[in-house]
Amino acid sequence: MTRTRSSNQRDAQTRADKKNQTRQALLDTTRSLVGERSFGSISLREVARGAGIVPTAFYRHFASMEDLGVTVVEDSMRVLRRALREGRRDLAARQAMPTAKNSLDILLRHVRENESQFRFLIREQHGGIAEIRRAIDTELRLFAKELTIDLARIPDLAPWQPEDLEIAAELIVTIMLTAVADLLDGEYRGRGAEKEIVERTERQLVMVFLGMGQWRPSE
Repeated sequence: MTRTRSSNQRDAQTRADKKNQTRQALLDTTRSLVGERSFGSISLREVARGAGIVPTAFYRHFASMEDLGVTVVEDSMRVLRRALREGRRDLAARQAMPTAKNSLDILLRHVRENESQFRFLIREQHGGIAEIRRAIDTELRLFAKELTIDLARIPDLAPWQPEDLEIAAELIVTIMLTAVADLLDGEYRGRGAEKEIVERTERQLVMVFLGMGQWRPSE
C-alpha cells in the first residue's frame, strides 16, 4: 500500500513537472516571437508548434491567446519590478532622492538584458488587443504606486500629500518608458543616438528631481 501511494505521488509530480515545462515552453516561444512582431500576428498553432505540442493541448495551459498574452505581460513587468527593487535599495541606503544617472543606469541594464520583453511591452501598450493593453496599463499603475511608496519613505518628501507623490511617480515612469521606446526604435540605433537619448532623458529626470526638491505642498 505504501509503495503504491509513493509511486502515485511520483507519477503525479512527474505529470505536474511536465505540465509546468510545457507551459514555460509556450511562454518562451511567445516571447521569442514577439521580439519583432505584434502579438496579434501570432497564431495559436504557431505557438503550440514552437512548444512541441498539438494545438488542442494549448488549452490545458491557457484559456485563450489573450490569456497567454496577459501572462507574458505579467512576466515581463517582473523585469521592471526587479529594476524598481534595485532602485529601492539605493534609496534606502542613501535616504535621499535618486540621481538621474543612477536611475537610468539601472533601467538601461535591464533593457539590454531583456530587450525582447521590453519591445513587447512598448509595442503592445497601444496595440490592437484590448486585454493586453489593459493588463499593461494595470501593471504600469501598480509600478507607479510602488514608486510612490518608495518616494514617501524619503525624509525630504515627508510633507508631501499622497496625490502629489503619485503624480511625481507617474512622471518618472512616463519619462523612463519614453526613453525605452526611443532606444528600441530602429531609427535611433547607433552609439551616438543612444548617447543623445540617455543625455536627454537624464536632463528630464534632473528637472523632475530638482522640481521635487523645491516643491512645497499646499496646506
